[in-house]
Amino acid sequence: MTVPQIAELQAPAAWGTVDFISDLHLSADEPMTFAAWQRYLESTPADAVFILGDLFEVWVGDDVVNQDFSQETSFENRCVQVMAAASSKRALFFMHGNRDFLVGQRLMDLCRATLLKDPTVLHFAGQQFLLSHGDALCLGDTDYLQFRQQVRSSTWQHQFLAKPLTERQSIARGLRAQSESRKQLGQTYADVDTDAAIQWLNAAGARTLIHGHTHRPGHHELGGKLRRVVLSDWDAAATPPRAEVMRLTYTGLQRLPLSV
Repeated sequence: MTVPQIAELQAPAAWGTVDFISDLHLSADEPMTFAAWQRYLESTPADAVFILGDLFEVWVGDDVVNQDFSQETSFENRCVQVMAAASSKRALFFMHGNRDFLVGQRLMDLCRATLLKDPTVLHFAGQQFLLSHGDALCLGDTDYLQFRQQVRSSTWQHQFLAKPLTERQSIARGLRAQSESRKQLGQTYADVDTDAAIQWLNAAGARTLIHGHTHRPGHHELGGKLRRVVLSDWDAAATPPRAEVMRLTYTGLQRLPLSV
């Protein structure tokens, strides 16, 4: 596969703690996960939080947020309120996932967050960490990759965002129903292709790839001192509840289960 252009981000010297989260799939139907996320952002000691995709279960365009979001109580407006409060205390970064690739600059401006390209290499404490949502590396999921190429095009997005909001929301509900049906049938996400991950890491000059998407949290040694670190998805209503943060400090990476 062709390695995409890799963006670079230099961590300020003042950063001592960096958090990574992904795949929260926030929705109005999952209030416990929203509450856990809000508590986490209010209490984390991190100097920066990186959200590596699928923060939202679905995002049909930034116009779902009212202009005066601080005075409204819709689910989307409450999300903006939480993110804006968090970014007043620490740097907040967002990367598109396969569910919220329509998040735009307007939302980032409202939240005072920074939109990251996928992939991005983070320079921190003399090391390089390659950050990605991970879906583009799941080469075995050919149907999804074709869909991804279509919906990530500017032409498709312009046409979709030109539709009335209610129509976009109806389409999104249909896609969510299809996704739930596949889950009920036992279909799972394809995993990241090892050769592709190594290729990306070598191109980035990094030893560690940090990603989400697959819902298979773990650490994978890839050989040659390269490794792949997979973030957890979040589901506070599950038994047992799931909510983890990957925390990076000068001493290394640590996986932290959160109390929900």
